[in-house]
Formats: sequence, C-alpha cells, structure tokens
Amino acid sequence: MKHREIASRRHLHTRSIQCHGYERDDGLWDIEATLTDEKTYSISNHERGEIRPGDAIHNMSVCLTLDLDLVIRGVRVEMPSTPFLLCRSASDAMSRLVGLKIEAGWMRKARDLIARTESCTHVMELLGPVSTTAYQTMHWAIEEREREQSSRDMPAIIDQCKSLARNSAIVKVMWPEFHESSPDNS
Repeated sequence: MKHREIASRRHLHTRSIQCHGYERDDGLWDIEATLTDEKTYSISNHERGEIRPGDAIHNMSVCLTLDLDLVIRGVRVEMPSTPFLLCRSASDAMSRLVGLKIEAGWMRKARDLIARTESCTHVMELLGPVSTTAYQTMHWAIEEREREQSSRDMPAIIDQCKSLARNSAIVKVMWPEFHESSPDNS
C-alpha cells in the first residue's frame, strides 16, 4: 500500500474522552466517562472572558451506576468547565435515565427521555462510550453469574459481533453447545 504524504498542517483542537469502570463494594458498578475540549490558541468567551490555550472549554463527566443486569441505578454529572453557566443546568435531566437498561436500542430510549433542549450534547455523547465501557468492565461478572446459575440459555454476548457470531470459531470453542456451522466454516 502506498502512503500518501501528509500536507502541512497546524494543530488547533484536542478532544479527549476517557472512560473508567469500577466494581463497587456494594455490588453495583460505576462507569465514568470524561470529555475535555481544548484549543491551541486563545478564544474570547462572553461569559468566561479569555480562554487560553490548553484551558478546557468543555470538561464534563457522566457516571452511571449500574447493577449486573445493566440497569441504571444512579446518574452523576459534573461540569467543571463549560462555555456558558447555563450549560450546567442541563445535568438535571440526566436523572431520568435511572431505571433504563443498557441494551440494544437504549440510546434511542435515552434520547426519547431527554429532549435535546433539556440536555447537553456533550454529556449525551458520552453515553455511547459509557455503555461500551460498561460491557468491557462487567462482562466477566455477567458471564460468571450465568455460569453459576447453570443457565442453558444462549449467553447474551453471542451474535453481538462477527467474532462472537454463532458460526464463529470462538463460539465453537467457548460455547460449543450454541455453535452453528455454516457452509463455509463447517
């Protein structure tokens, strides 16, 4: 593959998203995501005045407390840096997520519960990384619970991606009872 030469360029903006998953002593799980936006140059803001290079324009985080069924039991939003003071009031609506289960279609349900004009675009954007971080943090515990319950039901993880499709070699090894051969991998 031939590499194209990169044109001369100037770094202007950095968006960082960091996610962390925690197992709590009370049997629940905290999944946190933080978004930070910074410029490499000064900008003027009518509420904050000058925002210098490297100062956060946005610095906000969301923490969902989940049970092992991926049901939201609590929501915490922090907004240390926002472009406008009014932005911080958008965190109030996030409590409506309590009781919602992270599963297929849950982001649509979250958007139905919280109107755009009541929320913060950036905090809502963090819900996607939070959900995938929840899975990465909790999947071993969910699988362990399934094993302990001696369930013969197909694990929920099967058919969630190519590697874990019913006809994959991985499912054949890890869950042979749920493996289905296809003409090209029999």
